[in-house]
Amino acid sequence: MRRRAEIFLVVAAFLATGCSLDSVSLRSPRQFKAPPLVFDFPAVERFDTANGIRVFFREDRELPLVSVSVMISGGSLHDPDGKVGLAELFAATLRSGGAGPHSPDRLDDLLEQMGADFGVSADSYAVQMGLSLRREDFEQGLGILAEVLRRPLLDGTRLDLAKKRLAETIRRRDDVPRQLALERFRRHLYRGHPLGREPTLETAGSVSRSDLTAFHRRHFHPGNLWLAVSGDIGGSQLQQVLERSFGDWPPGPVTPTTPPPLPPAPDPELLLARRDLSQTAIVLGHLGIEKSAPDLFEVQVLDFILGGGGFNSRLMREIRSNRGLAYSVYSHFQIGRRLPGLFWVGCETRSDATIQVVELIRSLAEEMRQKPVAEEELRLAQESLINSFVFAFEDSHAVVSRAARLDFYGYPEDYLRSYRDHVAAVTAQGVLDAARRRLDPRGFSIVLVGKPEGFDAAPETLGLPVRELPAGSGTEGR
Repeated sequence: MRRRAEIFLVVAAFLATGCSLDSVSLRSPRQFKAPPLVFDFPAVERFDTANGIRVFFREDRELPLVSVSVMISGGSLHDPDGKVGLAELFAATLRSGGAGPHSPDRLDDLLEQMGADFGVSADSYAVQMGLSLRREDFEQGLGILAEVLRRPLLDGTRLDLAKKRLAETIRRRDDVPRQLALERFRRHLYRGHPLGREPTLETAGSVSRSDLTAFHRRHFHPGNLWLAVSGDIGGSQLQQVLERSFGDWPPGPVTPTTPPPLPPAPDPELLLARRDLSQTAIVLGHLGIEKSAPDLFEVQVLDFILGGGGFNSRLMREIRSNRGLAYSVYSHFQIGRRLPGLFWVGCETRSDATIQVVELIRSLAEEMRQKPVAEEELRLAQESLINSFVFAFEDSHAVVSRAARLDFYGYPEDYLRSYRDHVAAVTAQGVLDAARRRLDPRGFSIVLVGKPEGFDAAPETLGLPVRELPAGSGTEGR
């Protein structure tokens, strides 16, 4: 909010200055020369508690509020094969199941009385919490957070409710064609690896309260905890409150976080999910990169130009604007945190343009490999990425939580401060080299969700073996 106000004042001052200039000398808007946007990445204080909690802090007195984010190493990658869904159910029950002396209902009442916003979620690598509350409630709120972290009740009734909700999500998982296509694509590329699993009715149903308590025992220790705090509180006061809430928490063992390596990439296939639809949902691509890739920034610029830049991208311009074959089409290089992520292109088109659109996507990806991008495209991509990076930090907590998250995943300490310089240093030749390393259009696996009888050509004409996927949210691709 403060950043937005500063930018507004800069723009207002510039306009006021411009209005005082001799109007005769300004014959065109192109004559206006705006000063460059100056952005110094805000400083974040970092310290460790005596028992090993990593704390990231930034004081911000603008509003009488305090925000807290927590990351605990241990996510769905650790789910046993027969209990996939354990981390998700743990997170849901951790939030709703009470803690310490507070029953589930009492905990909800306390948070409501404070007007606090509190949520818990789990992803592949971590359980995450977010707490936002008024300054005067901070110590009480942090005490409640400590109880949840250290002494959760994990109420069995609330677990049963979480399982029912997850079961309904599983039953409805395939209702949205584009989500179905992306999910089948992910299962295919990560086949045989925990990243390619999804909970089923059977695996989620087998999770018991004792599984939740074992998960908590294994992962919830100070050495596995990253804490980001920002708002209307001083550093010395924060340290005192942390000592009162967490000082007697024994350090405990640190959980290894190295995930199993990915198996060899599967051979490209065309996966067909038959649905009686007038449109086809399309997803195609292959394995992508992870954060330590030497061409990370070249790939980000490449992705913007190919399909990540909205209407400024080649895919959108050719497939939507020039040909009217899709409302939206995009590409995405998912930057893997500890293992390679996925690269995919996604869109929906009418059935009788399905094969044509797939071939267009392939050809546009191939063009990225054949010649350097134009300087104008390169500059636009760089400026857009740099500017969007700046505006991602409009409030203090975005800064602090991002710093904690990057530390959690082992990014270089100067990653945020050097990001804009790295993007600005990307060259057209660098983008071309990255495209030749990272894009293989003929090696794309393809998922089509739709009615093949309405396609403009048989799926086999795309030159890949075709495998039909069974209906429903089964376990294929594992």
